[in-house]
Order: sequence, then C-alpha cells, then structure tokens
Amino acid sequence: MNFFKLIGVFLKINIQMSLAYRADTVINILLNLMWLGWELLSLNIIFSNTETLGGWGPGELVALLGVFRLVNTLMAALIWPNTEKFNASVRDGSLDYTLLQPVNSMFLVSFSRITVWRVWDLVLAFILIVAGINMSGDTVTALSLLSFIFLTVSGAVVIYSLWIVLIALTFWFTKFDNNVTILQALLDSGRYPATIYPVWLRAIVTFVIPIAVATTVPLQALRGDLGGQQILLFLGVGVASFAIASQVWRFGVRRYSGASS
Repeated sequence: MNFFKLIGVFLKINIQMSLAYRADTVINILLNLMWLGWELLSLNIIFSNTETLGGWGPGELVALLGVFRLVNTLMAALIWPNTEKFNASVRDGSLDYTLLQPVNSMFLVSFSRITVWRVWDLVLAFILIVAGINMSGDTVTALSLLSFIFLTVSGAVVIYSLWIVLIALTFWFTKFDNNVTILQALLDSGRYPATIYPVWLRAIVTFVIPIAVATTVPLQALRGDLGGQQILLFLGVGVASFAIASQVWRFGVRRYSGASS
C-alpha cells in the first residue's frame, strides 16, 4: 500500500471519528472564528497607533496572519493530535506495533490522527492571504505566486521537521511531554514579520530555528522582495531541515528499547 492510499485510509477513519462528534466540530469552528476576530482586532489596535510595523502595512500583516494560520493548521491538524499518542506509546511500549509495520514509521506517527475539521482553517487562511494582498495593493506575478507556493510548502516542512526533532527527543528523555508546547511558543514568533526583531534575533528565527522561513519568507516572495538566490537558499533550508529531522528520527528509533525490555 503506497503513502497516498494510506493517507486516504487515515482520512476516512478520521472523518468517521469527526462525524461521531458533530457538536464538538461546530463549537471548535465557532471558537476558531472568535480567535480570528480577536487577532484582527489586535492588528487594528496596532495600526491605530502606527502606519507600519517593521516596514509592513496593515494589508501585508493580514496576509502574514493568513500564512501564519496556514502553517499553524499543520500543527493543529497533525502535530497536536499525534504528539500525545506518540509520547504515550514510547512510555508504554506500544510503539512496537508501529515500528513493525511495513511502512515508514515516521510517516505512520505523523498521519495516523488527522483533525479533519481543520480544513476550515485552510479556507480562512487563504481568504486572509487574498484579502491582505488586495488591501496592500501589491502586484502578484505568476513567478511570485509560484515562489510563494513552493516556499509555503518548504516552510511547512521546516515546522514539521522541528516537530519530528522535538518528539524524537522522547526516545532519550521519556518524560519529555512539553515538546509541542515548546514548538508552539517558537511558532508564535512567526506571527509578525521577522523585520521587527533585532538583527541577532532575526538571524536566529531565520536560520537557527527557522520559524520565519515558514511565515515571513513566503510572503516576501509573494511581494517580490526576494531574488532567485534567496528563494533557492530558503528552499534549501526546508530540504536540510527534513534531512536532519529524518536522521534524528532514525537515531531515536535505534535507541528505542520497546515493551520487551
């Protein structure tokens, strides 16, 4: 069975689970709309006191909020629901069943649980991006749009890779239950453009812990602020992040002792 068929199976199972709790799904969507309203109100308060923030106008910050929510949806739909299950499986040894499957274990750990209703977040994120670009009046070309798509995917890979590294630490530190809390705190730095931070902190969130690569950078490409070499560099960050995460995962699996020890 290939990866696409497996994802289809996982989606089917998780859709059935979501349909069993329809009221919870509706409440979660309403809460999401409430948080979106609060985030837009916060931006309105900021721009009632200043015309730009780090050189970015209101429309560009709305578009950035859309990119941030796009990346954050990855966490909410995949990372959050799978982390608790993974942490528990390492402690009680049930990860054995995952490792014995004839499919990549990192793939199974990543996609076994999917919060399907979060597709609503994706719709909201795209609406914010389109609305923000229209508000800012930036001209979008086919090349900048293509760069934006590739860099957004690359940014999502960066966040995913950070998550893999953090949960893999559970192989060494069994009681390490704050891994996603740490990632969420790091991701919050991408809510605003990297240009608002001091140079040293901007370098950290761009290259050391590359949160900005997942949020600020794709929108810079859409605005036409990045050259070809910069785009290739940031795409390379995504590839390098995944390669490092895969190696950390392999080392962690080798360290895992299982339920029989």
